[in-house]
Amino acid sequence: MMATQTVPTRTAFVSQPNGIESSPSSSAASSMSPELEQTLALLSSHRSVLGYMLLSRGHPTSIIRHSGVVFDGEQGRKYAGVISRIVETAQVGLEEISGGDSDADEVRFLRLRTKRHEIMISPDDRYLLAVLHDPAT
Repeated sequence: MMATQTVPTRTAFVSQPNGIESSPSSSAASSMSPELEQTLALLSSHRSVLGYMLLSRGHPTSIIRHSGVVFDGEQGRKYAGVISRIVETAQVGLEEISGGDSDADEVRFLRLRTKRHEIMISPDDRYLLAVLHDPAT
């Protein structure tokens, strides 16, 4: 029988940071909860996972932490901007569908599959967690 892993609640991912920088050594990265550290390590250990990004949900979006060469350097900054825009666009679409209803729906999870990869995005009020994986693996 396999043991199941519990995933921390969406708001328990990162302790309230004083300032967010784009470096993994920022105060946000150092104040991550042990549950998040464990979850990110578990994600990284999967064979099919090419990398993950933990992003702030502000303007501009900043990279709090990332793993995987696909998210390094300029390519990582491009992914961060695109991921943020994808979530924003989906949320705007939901708001348009609701017709200005004050109780509009909100994006909880996005899964985008292409010929080569799949990207899974889990947004919350302050952060975006995106995981890129190879579904063929």
